[in-house]
Amino acid sequence: MKYLIVGLGNPGPKYELTRHNIGFLTLDRLAEQHQSAFEVGRLAEVAEVKHKGRALHLIKPTTFMNLSGKAVNYWLQELKIPKERLLVLTDDIALPFGTLRMRAKGSSAGHNGLKNIEQLTGGQNYARLRMGVGDDFHKGQQVDYVLSQFPREELDQLPEVMDRAGEMILSFCTIGVDRTMSQYNG
Repeated sequence: MKYLIVGLGNPGPKYELTRHNIGFLTLDRLAEQHQSAFEVGRLAEVAEVKHKGRALHLIKPTTFMNLSGKAVNYWLQELKIPKERLLVLTDDIALPFGTLRMRAKGSSAGHNGLKNIEQLTGGQNYARLRMGVGDDFHKGQQVDYVLSQFPREELDQLPEVMDRAGEMILSFCTIGVDRTMSQYNG
């Protein structure tokens, strides 16, 4: 069984430790924990992790956040993976830092990366893991906020948050979205 796990973010050192890149950071950690490494692929950096007889294809789109759908659509088709086995990791300013919420489907909530995935894959019917980055910004400062680096206190807590997200990813691939939501959301 194959799964496509997509971490959203922006490529390049300028964005590496920004809130918007929490999806990239989480997949980097998951790959490292499973002795896998990312390689340059078409429209994305790609890695593969094996878990309980399943192949998890991890991708970090190199298309920049707002065009993430190009990479997601390409890899779904290339690997012949149905959308039921797609999970997208994204930053979410509506959730406090460190809060994780898995959803079986839903709206983009104004997130341009999710919007583009919806447009290019045909709808909102794919699982996503929303990773809270907080909303400590003034009106009109949202872009600056998500493109800013995590403060030291949050950076110190990030490994624990990413490890919990990693557990949720593995759970999604073994027991499915509904059981994972009931076990971890809350």
